[in-house]
Amino acid sequence: MLSLFRGREGQGPAQEVSTSTPSPGMDAKALIQSLQKETSGLGREAAEVRGVLDDSIKGAERQQQAVATLAGHLQAIVKSQDGISEVTGHSLQSVAKARGAVEDVGREVAGVVDTLREVAEAAQQITQIAMQTRLVAFNASVEAKRAGEAGRGFGVVADAVKDLAAKVEASSKQIMGTVGTLDSRIGTLAREIRSDGADGWQGAFHVALAEVEQGVDRIAQAAAHSRQLSQGMNEEMALIERETRGAAQALQQAMARSESFLKVSEHLMELTAASGIETEDTPYIQAAQQAAAQISKLLEDAVRTGSISATDLFDEHYRPIAGTNPPQVETRFVGLADRLFPQVQEKLLELSPKVVYCIAVDRNGYVPTHNRKYCQPQRPGDVVWNTANSRYRRVFNDRTGLASARNRRPFLLQTYRRDMGGGRFVLMKEVSAPILVDGRHWGGLRLAYQF
Repeated sequence: MLSLFRGREGQGPAQEVSTSTPSPGMDAKALIQSLQKETSGLGREAAEVRGVLDDSIKGAERQQQAVATLAGHLQAIVKSQDGISEVTGHSLQSVAKARGAVEDVGREVAGVVDTLREVAEAAQQITQIAMQTRLVAFNASVEAKRAGEAGRGFGVVADAVKDLAAKVEASSKQIMGTVGTLDSRIGTLAREIRSDGADGWQGAFHVALAEVEQGVDRIAQAAAHSRQLSQGMNEEMALIERETRGAAQALQQAMARSESFLKVSEHLMELTAASGIETEDTPYIQAAQQAAAQISKLLEDAVRTGSISATDLFDEHYRPIAGTNPPQVETRFVGLADRLFPQVQEKLLELSPKVVYCIAVDRNGYVPTHNRKYCQPQRPGDVVWNTANSRYRRVFNDRTGLASARNRRPFLLQTYRRDMGGGRFVLMKEVSAPILVDGRHWGGLRLAYQF
């Protein structure tokens, strides 16, 4: 018994699919047909595995990019936290300077208070002198009046001295009042900015400075703690990045092995198809070769009649079409392709209900015109719909597309997953045949059909 183990993600455990070993009496035709079925199933599974691996690789690459971006953000956070630590350090130094400056001001204020008290004492003494002067002047004025006419001049002087002494006394009292008010205010300021280290008493200004210091210190501590956490996360991110890179490399190796596996299955399918015995793929191979020959003749006739020059027919200057997503491009032969290709391509869609598409592509995988149902104008902003329905004027240079476009053998049989957009894929076979124009390789005819 020959066994194939098949299982897909989300479809439960692998199931064993058994096929009977050909009996000794089985003829060559039955043997080839049996081998074709086995290799077809093998190719399908290989294409499925390759597709899953390709999805996994793309996912791993996205994870690597995300990890690298996150690591960059963490580095920026650490840098910002270093900046915070530096600023908070400067802030604490500034607070300390402010405290020292305030203490200096406090000492200066104390000196001012002492000076004001001296001024107040001097003003008080002036007041007393003024009072005594006024009293003496009053007595002199009395004596001058008693002296009569002889003391009149002296009385005038005595009255002037008395008035002056009264003004001096009033000014001294005003100075004493102003100095008292100023002394009270400066005394209040001195208490607000005073700090007594002996008993721990602090003025309101020092209390406010202390609160600022505590706040800045808490910011510094939080930044240091955050920096420590960020460094730990950086180490974890580095580990994740190494593991993700290792997983991506392992997936790439698995992809390379699956590629070899898929090539073997495709080679077996080609060998069975080329054996001369008809298999399930034979009608599609023959149809693709005939269609390629028809396209070749149409292009040769176009060049011979002057409908297009050979230079324009082999144009590789792909001009982007603005505002398209997925990107579409144009060449100098698109008009000719739009006129000639549909008569061949559309006819092959009637070959079997299994046929998905039939297209002629140049040697770089460029599709000038697709089947009509896939030649819908793009919808702006709807990339999923565009991917599935607007497949013309596009370059398909993936593994399958490029191999079909550059194949020069009589035919090439492949299995692959077709991307329909929005994460939806269709597993199918594709046979291609070369398109030659006067012996020059123009591209290939791609005929895709379902299993």
